[in-house]
Amino acid sequence: MNRRNSLFVAMLCIANGAMAQSVEDGLKDLYYGKYQTAKQNLEKAITAKPTDDRAYYYLGIAELGLENKDGAAAAFSKGLTAVPNSPLLTAGLGRIDLLNGKSAEAKQKFEAASTATEGRDGDVARAIADANSEIVGGDRGYALSTMEKLLNNEGRKKKQMYTATAADYIELGDAYRFLGGENGGKAISTYEKALELDPNNAEAVMKQGLVNYNAKLLKQAVEDWAKATNMDANYGPAYFELYQFYVTLRKEQYSPANAAQYLQKYVDVSDPSDKVKNEYYLAALAFLQKDYDGAISKAKTQMATANDLYKAKLTLLVADAHLQKGDSLSAKGIMDEHVKATGEDKLSTNDLKLLSAIYGKLKDADSATQAGYKDLAGKYLERYAEADTAKDAESFRNVAEAFKDMRNYAKAAKWYGKAVEVKDNPGAVSDHFYKGFYEYYAGNYAASDSSWTAFTAKYPEQVTGFYWHGMANAALDQLAKEGKAKAPFEKYVSLVKPEDEAKNKRFLTNAYTYLMLYYYNLDDKTNMQPYMDKLLAFDPNNDTVRQVKENLASTEKAASAAATKAAASKGTK
Repeated sequence: MNRRNSLFVAMLCIANGAMAQSVEDGLKDLYYGKYQTAKQNLEKAITAKPTDDRAYYYLGIAELGLENKDGAAAAFSKGLTAVPNSPLLTAGLGRIDLLNGKSAEAKQKFEAASTATEGRDGDVARAIADANSEIVGGDRGYALSTMEKLLNNEGRKKKQMYTATAADYIELGDAYRFLGGENGGKAISTYEKALELDPNNAEAVMKQGLVNYNAKLLKQAVEDWAKATNMDANYGPAYFELYQFYVTLRKEQYSPANAAQYLQKYVDVSDPSDKVKNEYYLAALAFLQKDYDGAISKAKTQMATANDLYKAKLTLLVADAHLQKGDSLSAKGIMDEHVKATGEDKLSTNDLKLLSAIYGKLKDADSATQAGYKDLAGKYLERYAEADTAKDAESFRNVAEAFKDMRNYAKAAKWYGKAVEVKDNPGAVSDHFYKGFYEYYAGNYAASDSSWTAFTAKYPEQVTGFYWHGMANAALDQLAKEGKAKAPFEKYVSLVKPEDEAKNKRFLTNAYTYLMLYYYNLDDKTNMQPYMDKLLAFDPNNDTVRQVKENLASTEKAASAAATKAAASKGTK
């Protein structure tokens, strides 16, 4: 072989080696959340080796990272044409079925893939487990059993032994994490096993933060995400979690300054080839920094070249920026066009949430128009709340408070009630309280009575619960003839300490008034008099007491006149 041919062969080998490595390059890009670059590298891998099913599968995952479900399905299907019956690509199409809500079809594909590999292929097992953990409608128990089967070498011959990787333990940890509850500790321990195999694996630490966040251990979660960035300063997903944490509208989290700081760091290390996403986040950064005009300008610049997905995101950003500037009419105009283009039935949860906020801010001098705005604000908020997948107490409470601000007290009570039903809700006492409170103000007195009956039984130390229980029953017995509010008001009065009477004057006045009228209606002056005295001690000119006294005097006068007349009539005879 001459030198020229030798050099050509050497270059060919180097080129083929580089292309063969591009699947691993793609996996590395996926790890860092660089989906556009991963897509490009995996397409190169397919060109180099059109029968590599891993390249097609991870190309599909890259497409899903770019929020292109159709592109992912096409990658999996094209791969199956090149590599018929590939278990990995069959699992990929099962993932698409789950995304389309076809859980039975998905399970069939997952079972076929698992059977074909006898549960001993790491890529296939992780593909099955990841889909079932991450996607709504997936079988999380099945995800766990799939990973446990992969890692269980008991009874296997030496050549059948499976050597676990850090990626396997991370996937097993994910299965525990999504199962939730007591499995959180198992998830943390499993991520630790991943770190034993790969001490610099920032993903494992970042996901420990997710476990702590789900457990409401917010300080630990933030520390984990910061630790992940310290381990690997280029690990964008951890910066993004920190950004998401601080941009979340919860009082213990929300910090626009911190959100802006971590979003900037995320953009700095993010995929340089994914220009549209980066420009979107730069516009979002301007928004967080309250540079609303800058956010609008940056977003509008990208509109012409953005795909449908980012065009929708940019539209929401522009509309929200106008809303934050106080220009709700411009925000409405932008969203009206968006709704027309998208269709009412295809609006996202973010669309619905913003529409509710916009209509809640609109003002019009015409009462009918204003009522229409209020009605639409409520309808969009209800749709948002029903569609939102975050079914935690804090989310329900936020919806309830939004309805409260709209003065839609019946809906506020409904969503406080949903928060009450959530297990492990540290705010359950106040949620239950406000459920009964706003049922009362909505005029739903029977429902309020039921809520307060349950509340006072569960939280007897909450004194004002008895007061509002009394108020709900007083509303059901406005003439104080049936005594419905007697027991709860008497209980409330008995629990108020003498030194606290002054600050509870308004509540005590209502309780004393009802009890006085109840005994007045019974013509029981003995039990009525103490409440009359208490009311006069608060207010010597109490109008209700005055009327009762006048009625009593009138009744006594009439009775005296009747007695005199009867006596006179008897004397005449």
